[in-house]
Amino acid sequence: MAFWRGIRKRCPRCGHGGLFRRWFTLRERCPGCGLRFEREEGYWVGGMIVNIAVTELAFLVVLVGGMALTWPDVPWGWLTFVAVAVNGIVPLVFYPYSKTIWMALAV
Repeated sequence: MAFWRGIRKRCPRCGHGGLFRRWFTLRERCPGCGLRFEREEGYWVGGMIVNIAVTELAFLVVLVGGMALTWPDVPWGWLTFVAVAVNGIVPLVFYPYSKTIWMALAV
């Protein structure tokens, strides 16, 4: 249940939304139940690990999928460009989700 809430960017304890002021700015506490999000120094290292894992999984899917779909004439230049773009875009798009998923896993 908490993990599903994390995927939807909701509080892992009460399910309340609105945890972010802006895309990269997390509130200090949940507006619904008052759960303090950053519990200790370095707490968000786990969120960074979640973000990196999802980014590298997306990279692997793009790379292997692109190779499988175009084999034996793989367009390496195009595939490299797309794979690098995935590594640049996914962490930015997934950033708030990685924080709420980490909170759900750590609660």
